[in-house]
Amino acid sequence: MSRLSQKIDLICPAGNLPALRAAVDNGADAIYIGFRDGTNARNFPGLNFSHEEARRGRDYARQNGVSIFLAMNTYPQAEQWQAAIRAINMAAEIEVDALILADPGLMNYCKKTHPGLRLHLSVQASATNRDAICFYHEKFNIQRVVLPRVLSLSQVRQVIKEVPVEVEVFGFGSLCVMVEGRCALSSYVTGESPNTAGVCSPAHAVRWKETAEGRQSYLNNVLIERYNKDEPAGYPTLCKGRFYVEDNLYHAIEEPTSLNLLELLPDLMACGVKAIKVEGRQRSKAYVSQVTRILRQALDACFSNPDDFVPNADWIAQLNMLAEGSCHTLGAYHRPWQ
Repeated sequence: MSRLSQKIDLICPAGNLPALRAAVDNGADAIYIGFRDGTNARNFPGLNFSHEEARRGRDYARQNGVSIFLAMNTYPQAEQWQAAIRAINMAAEIEVDALILADPGLMNYCKKTHPGLRLHLSVQASATNRDAICFYHEKFNIQRVVLPRVLSLSQVRQVIKEVPVEVEVFGFGSLCVMVEGRCALSSYVTGESPNTAGVCSPAHAVRWKETAEGRQSYLNNVLIERYNKDEPAGYPTLCKGRFYVEDNLYHAIEEPTSLNLLELLPDLMACGVKAIKVEGRQRSKAYVSQVTRILRQALDACFSNPDDFVPNADWIAQLNMLAEGSCHTLGAYHRPWQ
């Protein structure tokens, strides 16, 4: 039996204080949050943290040996710049353990104004190769990169060998068919870019309609999906709607499913992945509790005995109940031709 020299950290989402406490209590190594100011890519009403809530969350996490990361992963336009600068200054004042950034201008501000603030490169930066990642490290002292979910496992291995920073990958949660939030579909339908407005289906553009046949969901008056009367209805996302193509009605762009990398944990540990991230700052406390608990158990079991590790069938079943479409995929990580 072999043992691995380094554990993989578990990075979990929190959209509010109850979810943050749930992640801490169920075994997260770090929590990532966002401010309630439109500077992050989960900009929903009622979600995210005020300055004081972030401070309280930091205190609770640190009392339990858990780190706090702040996501500022949108690209501010000219009129949003001062709000973004205020958010960075608040993050430095709260002393978060890392700031997750995508915009080079904000990275440059941090380097000049808060040189002691640890920076992570957001998945929204779409850095997938050595030269891009090394550029951010050399220019802005990025210490970790969150890789986009478009790389295969062999490509992740190659990146880790060639870059001087820690590598974090997504391990569970919803997938994006586009290049990590740079979606022309939602911009076309809503008039707002996910990389500036912070959400691909802004709440003001979402509409529901009850009909005799069942519930219908719309995004800016574009019909996304029809549900039967007893069928669970998901939040309307354009890429995961059903549309007529050549008289066939189906998920023309992407079927609803969730990423689940449990079966790849031994490979991820062996190749040197530093952390796996759970998607879902918009999800409930119950979601955060259950996913964090299961992944904590899986990571600990894999670290103890990677050669014989097999995901528990009950873990998979429970996670599928929380997944989009009640099913999971390895996504781009599994490409049999590589």
